[in-house]
Amino acid sequence: MEVTLSINLITSNPKVRGGRPCIVGTGLRVSDVVMAHLYHDQKPDEIAVNYDISVASVHAALAYYYVHKTDIDTDIRAQIEVSQRLKDEWMADGNTPLLP
Repeated sequence: MEVTLSINLITSNPKVRGGRPCIVGTGLRVSDVVMAHLYHDQKPDEIAVNYDISVASVHAALAYYYVHKTDIDTDIRAQIEVSQRLKDEWMADGNTPLLP
């Protein structure tokens, strides 16, 4: 008999990060790992060190991403849009940039 095994390293809790998928035992979102990997060109072992998580957790997050790519990409786009809107509002209020 064939048994399908799963790796339980990703969790979702409506009380943590708005229910977005996170690495178990942390508040680190799958989307955070994906952005570090895709946008910042970090390798899984670098992400593990930078976020103090296991390499297995990084790979689990990336695997989860590729299974749920459309949803995670939509969430990442929304995060970028909110960040840009907040930046634009900050600058429109006459504030100086937070980063040089």
